[in-house]
Amino acid sequence: MAQRKVRQMRVQTSWDPIAEWYTGWVGVEGSKHHRRLAIPAVLDLLCPAPGEHILDIGCGPGILAPFIARQRALYTGVDASAKLIAFARRHHGKHGRFLQGDATNLSTRQHLHAGTFDGVVFMLSIQDMEPLEQVLASAAWALRSGGRAVLLITHPCFRVPRQSGWGWDEGRRLRYRRVDRYLSRLAVPMKAYGGGRHGATRSYHRPLEDYINGLAACGLLVDHIREIPTYKIRQTGPHAKAENRANREIPLFLGLRALKQQV
Repeated sequence: MAQRKVRQMRVQTSWDPIAEWYTGWVGVEGSKHHRRLAIPAVLDLLCPAPGEHILDIGCGPGILAPFIARQRALYTGVDASAKLIAFARRHHGKHGRFLQGDATNLSTRQHLHAGTFDGVVFMLSIQDMEPLEQVLASAAWALRSGGRAVLLITHPCFRVPRQSGWGWDEGRRLRYRRVDRYLSRLAVPMKAYGGGRHGATRSYHRPLEDYINGLAACGLLVDHIREIPTYKIRQTGPHAKAENRANREIPLFLGLRALKQQV
């Protein structure tokens, strides 16, 4: 038992150095993207019911907790960052419990047990986790038979870190999305954050097939997909009409719901 506790405390993460910056940016209630897009999409896909047990993997500062609690479901958040967990406990501890743990091996966390959760959630977190196969297998381990997993990610088909962007076709008066690479898996160091620019994280791009096939390999079959455009609307400017049309047509986020097959 003592050895098990030691392993739990040695979770390595690049998020601790930027935790103060991140919580300052996101805040207690989440960023505008969280409030207007991510949280509503997760709740709609998850449909938490009273008394259900929900596991939020990569919970960060715990901004999903109060929304799960409002549905009278029982919330558990797990994150590798001790600093983010401390923030979550301080601000959202009354809405559930928060545990430090490794998303690739949840079974090492003594307060988590196999097949005990009705739903697991990755809200803009799984794209920062590697290896994907181990993370999905760990989530499937926590889910009961018939439970559901909800993944909300930056849309991998259109939003590839450092390999995609917006362009303007003057001849057609058209704003378009440029994608330079897609099928290759990429581990992309993100820019440094914090007052001293001393912390940086890594984002993992994978094609859509990696998520679908990875879920299926764990007995999690996708039953619903949602593609979510940005909420932003440009009111003025020479390209406002074209930009708003492109924003409506090219999604920012992708939501997946997968059901664990009955055994």
